[in-house]
Amino acid sequence: MSESVKAKKKSPSADSATAEGTIGEGKLQQAKSEAALPALGFKGMLRWAWTQLTSMRTALFLLLMLAVGAVPGSLFPQRPANPAVVTQYIKDNPSYGQFLDALQLYDVYSSAWFSAIYILLFISLIGCVTPRAIAHYKAMKSQPPRTPKRLSRLPEYGTLALPADAGIPASKAINDAAGLLKKRGYRVEVRNADGDLPSLGAERGFLKEVGNLVFHTSLIGVLVSVAVGGLFGYSGQRILVEGDTFVNTLVGYDQFTPGTNFQSSSLQPYSMQLDKFDAKFDRETPGKAGQPIDYTAEVTTKETPDSPAKKETLKVNDPVSLGGTSLYLTGNGYAPMVTVRDGEGNVSFQGPVIAKVQGDNYYSSVVIKVPDAKPEQLGFVGFFLPTALVTSDGISFSGAPELVNPQLSLNSFYGDLGLDKGVPQNVFELDVEKLKPLNNRNLAAGGITLTPGATVNLPEGKGSITFDGVKKYIGVDIHHNPGQLYALIFGLLAVAGLMTSLYVNRRRVWVRTGTHADGRTMVEYGLLARGEDHRLAGEAAALRELFAREWNLPETPQTPSTTAVSSSTSKDQ
Repeated sequence: MSESVKAKKKSPSADSATAEGTIGEGKLQQAKSEAALPALGFKGMLRWAWTQLTSMRTALFLLLMLAVGAVPGSLFPQRPANPAVVTQYIKDNPSYGQFLDALQLYDVYSSAWFSAIYILLFISLIGCVTPRAIAHYKAMKSQPPRTPKRLSRLPEYGTLALPADAGIPASKAINDAAGLLKKRGYRVEVRNADGDLPSLGAERGFLKEVGNLVFHTSLIGVLVSVAVGGLFGYSGQRILVEGDTFVNTLVGYDQFTPGTNFQSSSLQPYSMQLDKFDAKFDRETPGKAGQPIDYTAEVTTKETPDSPAKKETLKVNDPVSLGGTSLYLTGNGYAPMVTVRDGEGNVSFQGPVIAKVQGDNYYSSVVIKVPDAKPEQLGFVGFFLPTALVTSDGISFSGAPELVNPQLSLNSFYGDLGLDKGVPQNVFELDVEKLKPLNNRNLAAGGITLTPGATVNLPEGKGSITFDGVKKYIGVDIHHNPGQLYALIFGLLAVAGLMTSLYVNRRRVWVRTGTHADGRTMVEYGLLARGEDHRLAGEAAALRELFAREWNLPETPQTPSTTAVSSSTSKDQ
């Protein structure tokens, strides 16, 4: 009975320990509740913001934002490309047009928010690359890591035993191994060469990180080059009829798209004259009759007004370069030569008319606007056929792209063309809603059909039109991008850096030698890769083969060793 009572009673020491624990926990909870994080301060906040900005995750996020931010540039008309289209878009969409303009969605690539993303991306990439480059430079200058105590723990490990009668002590074996590793491209450091357990550390594959740094630096270079091209470059289009000359001035362009910081003074006054254009078509391959084979434009160029003229050939994908500008051949067609006389007998229009290719065999639409005709302005709409053929139903079509039987078919109108109001119009379109017809197939006068040299008088004494002949024209795209060459160079460097970082592996090798009690020289080696390296086992096998050949050992497959050099030599000692 007394024993059970004693068992149920608590000792005084246990009660005091419980009480002290309870009091300690209370103090701990109180300390936690009263604890407060120290304030970062202004400098700490700046350091935290810089750390966040220069992280690779932030750089990737900004790159994604840049791609998303460029999307509105393809959805909405852009003011630098065509201000008139933007004005008309805002006029046609008054409910949200002004709101989009306030968000700078008509000037995406020069907007404040797009520029902010671009600049932050630059800063982030530079902040990522610079510390890594400094750290890598220090790593290249430092010695390989010290030799681990237990090489057997490394992913690739092996041992070799040199016979006692081979006369190769541990010091010579370690120097031989160092020479072999140096020939294989390793940076080697021999340690304790004259001691009982000489060892070495070797490392190679620094080009992997160099390639990574080159890739990221080149990416910055590409972005800078693209920015320079967008700021100071320009592009434009011009249609040249045989015999015409293009001079690199603003008024010489049919369409011009300047860069954000473009200055007209940067245009170099070169010139290019189209002497002759020749198009070859397939006439021998079955099923491919009329398919184009080659386009060749013979041009005369001058770098400056005082420079000597130079004969050059402009072909598809073979541009002509003038003054840092590339001129590309992008289109061609026919330009009928016409003369229009007004009702007073005066020549109101004379020259080539660009026929816009619309279908097979160079079926082309034609629009002629004659605002100087008196007493009424004249307009013509129709089509041009280089080789006119007529069906049994009287419908004309083009049978071939060559000039075999050229024909010009037109409808004529008179009235106010709307050109005197200052509103820009498309030269390839004619608004006939407010014009009165003179000739078409539904009127008694019928339509106008002309062959070279023919003249047709317009009804009601409004004048006449003459088809004088046909010339050829070409469409030329002009591009000036001062950052284009640098973008190509940095792009190639980025690819080279990426390939290097993918195919070069960072590896470390340690070798330790020692003398066994029976006089043999024991060699153990281990390999470790930085990151994943599926070729590390092959490297280990190659090193084993080199060691065996150097020391005239029989080639035996590598087997795990249970006794390391350090343990063997420790027994001897």
